[in-house]
Amino acid sequence: MSLTIDNVTYDCANAGALAQFYAQLLERTVDPEASEFFATVGQTEGASPVLMFIQVPDKTPGKNVIHLDLHAPDWREHVDRAIGLGAKHIGDFDEYGQQWATLADPEGNLFDIGKE
Repeated sequence: MSLTIDNVTYDCANAGALAQFYAQLLERTVDPEASEFFATVGQTEGASPVLMFIQVPDKTPGKNVIHLDLHAPDWREHVDRAIGLGAKHIGDFDEYGQQWATLADPEGNLFDIGKE
């Protein structure tokens, strides 16, 4: 039996608010009964993996070592949309035959949007 990815989990200050950011970014909905303490995106839609957000008193300091890599042919439009939703643009990269932008969500978690 092999392992599968069930959830990508974010420790955060406000689970509901951060779930809303990612739901809007991915054009999905926050699952029912979300709160500031716990929220998911994609579970009721049957998405895999589900994004899970859990309020914690202290986030791990420093750079997060796991992050989302999102891709689309019109990736620059999605970068602009993410910034409009509250993301901070960290930088643009063109390395290893790939192009992408690194952003930080409203709580500072890094994610990338790249060219498909």
